[in-house]
Amino acid sequence: MDPAVEKVAAENVEALRDPESYWRSAADELDWYDRVGPVFEPLEDPPFGRWFAGWTTNLSANATDRVLRAGGGDRVAYFWEGENGDRRTVRYRELHTDVLRWAALLRDSGVSAGSRVTIYLPMIPELPAAMLACARLGAIHSVVFAGFAESALVDRIQDSASTVVVTADGGYRRGKVVPLKAIVDGAVARCPTVRAVLVVRRTGQPVEMRDGRDRMYDPTATPPEIAPVPRAGADPTFILYTSGTTGRPKGVTHGTGGYMVWVHRTMQRVFGTTDQDVFWCAADIGWVTGHSYIVYGPLLVGATSILYEGAPDHPTPSRWWEIIERYGVTILYTSPTAIRLHMRNGESWLRGHNLGSLRLLGSVGEAINPEAWRWYHAHIGVSRCPVVDTWWQTETGAAMVSPQAGGTLVAQRPGSATLPLPGADVQVVRPDGTPTDPDERGVVVIARPWPGEMLGLWNDADRFRSAYFEKFPGRYSAGDYARVDPDGYFWFLGRADEVLKVAGHRLGTIELENVLIGHPSVAESAVVGVPDELKGEVPFAVVVLRPGSVPSPELEAELRRRVREAIGGLAEPRTVRFVRQLPKTRSGKIMRRVVAAVARGGDIGDVSTLEDDATVDEVRAAVATLQHEV
Repeated sequence: MDPAVEKVAAENVEALRDPESYWRSAADELDWYDRVGPVFEPLEDPPFGRWFAGWTTNLSANATDRVLRAGGGDRVAYFWEGENGDRRTVRYRELHTDVLRWAALLRDSGVSAGSRVTIYLPMIPELPAAMLACARLGAIHSVVFAGFAESALVDRIQDSASTVVVTADGGYRRGKVVPLKAIVDGAVARCPTVRAVLVVRRTGQPVEMRDGRDRMYDPTATPPEIAPVPRAGADPTFILYTSGTTGRPKGVTHGTGGYMVWVHRTMQRVFGTTDQDVFWCAADIGWVTGHSYIVYGPLLVGATSILYEGAPDHPTPSRWWEIIERYGVTILYTSPTAIRLHMRNGESWLRGHNLGSLRLLGSVGEAINPEAWRWYHAHIGVSRCPVVDTWWQTETGAAMVSPQAGGTLVAQRPGSATLPLPGADVQVVRPDGTPTDPDERGVVVIARPWPGEMLGLWNDADRFRSAYFEKFPGRYSAGDYARVDPDGYFWFLGRADEVLKVAGHRLGTIELENVLIGHPSVAESAVVGVPDELKGEVPFAVVVLRPGSVPSPELEAELRRRVREAIGGLAEPRTVRFVRQLPKTRSGKIMRRVVAAVARGGDIGDVSTLEDDATVDEVRAAVATLQHEV
């Protein structure tokens, strides 16, 4: 066996054999107020247990105050670049002041420990500052991706019962101004729990400010000193909504102590990040990747990060390469979708740009195909930068499987995320729970607790148990397919449930179907993912119309627009096709598996429960027209 693989495997064995000692040592690198009781307390209900439940700390204080005490106040926390060319340099001392400003404003708006705050902001420095201010007060933040439409925002505000919404007058995206405040106004009208709306001036466009509810953030105000509120390790820090196999998004809830220790350790092990690095996680903070690797992770290790507002190819496909050269980026962490976008644009946009500062490349969001891996390594990494392909989920908090470049770098294989991190007991099993043989496809499970695990689903303990622990009792079911090769390397193969992964972002098929069925002309719908060269997969919708409704290009365009407006651009089906009937079981359940198999050109498998074979032919005909268009 490769000595590097042996070393990594040995540390993982030790971390799993004696997690108390291993994670207590990891926690020693961070600040705590009290350390009472064990590192981990097992519980039967909910599954797994609680990390650092008797310990107290403050995540915001660890991310800012701790750096200041160590003499890092003048170090740059963020190089920010707006899509329109605006630039700011935010040092740790300035970030700390911004956090205090936000904490004062939030406190004056009635926010205290346990309050929920929805944050709907573009990628501007006020976004991490507002998150850290919530954590400082012990409040729970719920960041909503600013590309989501009003109804998606309403769902998330209502589920969390947020009392405050933080937004901006607008944001820039591909040269256009997105009217964020107007979207929030429409949403808040349907959310009676909201008492205050706090607004950042970004674009300067006029917005309506409602007396007694709305307040403009003042970036020049002198803030009072607000002490961080001690929080128990198992107290929630944030809710992040992610799609599931039902129409309602899941409020994945992460704690304080375990999340902090896990994300801090992964910054060290996966990236080897130090205070000398300029780290660029080119994600959006509205997704968990941004939470862990733009905000909390880099700040906990005192690193400098890039915060970029815009699209990767606006105004030209050279924008990213200009940013890397301008700021001396040393680590780039992005998605296969973005990599494929730059592949499509071609290497000519790289010419004249010095990417020599880069020392490490990372991939996140979905399994990276070998062709994209090789292009990334050859053209961005100039065949010298290792590529750390990482596997993890919103629910896991941070990376779980990776080549571990910051610790011991194992030999890389294009398309493989390689080995689990120490303390991550990731396995691949058959449907009956038994281990798979080498190179046999199976379902990914996590067999033992890890510090970054979610606390649960917000206000939904039953769904938490059924979604993650019912299929394989005592083990977390990740819902992904994978295989493990004879050397123990993991090769992830995509989702095993009815969730799409568009450009690395998870979208529930039923959430999309509910929007389509809400149209007066639609009786039934099935949404599946079809392969896409750029985004990995995109939604493909098949619908059955109500009597009297007639298929037409205009109706297709209207349905696509309806999804885009209800959920966001990522969710818009590439194509909507009309059929007389959907494939169903005899009990009436839509067989989305069959639709997906036909759409992807695969084997439809066992259809013994199918009510009418002719429905498969209809879907095939619909897919044939789709392929003809492509």
